[in-house]
Amino acid sequence: MAKLAMMVDMKASSKSKRTAVATLTVTATEAKTRFGPLLETAIRGGAVVITKHDTPKAVLLSMAEFEALGGSGTPDLRALSEEFDDLLARLQAPARRKALKSAFHATSKELGRLAVAHQRRRG
Repeated sequence: MAKLAMMVDMKASSKSKRTAVATLTVTATEAKTRFGPLLETAIRGGAVVITKHDTPKAVLLSMAEFEALGGSGTPDLRALSEEFDDLLARLQAPARRKALKSAFHATSKELGRLAVAHQRRRG
């Protein structure tokens, strides 16, 4: 049987008022067998935490809640273009350009040695 864990999550809604969100916690097996009612709970604004071996693994949310968290929004083409331009500018810096040029002209033996050294530094 699912345990209803009432979490008071003080979060600002679109009208800047505070609301309490009920969170239902269920096992993965129970989520499979009771998906319809759990989906309705999420659609009505609740959240359903799905656990596996007593560890939270996923959350079922309404689409409105998901979008409020920043998911599924249409990417802003201007922001993506600016991000690309910034990355390109960093790659065009003289030091990076020199490093890329030497990487493309390196022998396989040199690349292997550098890869091993890099891996050792990372631990």
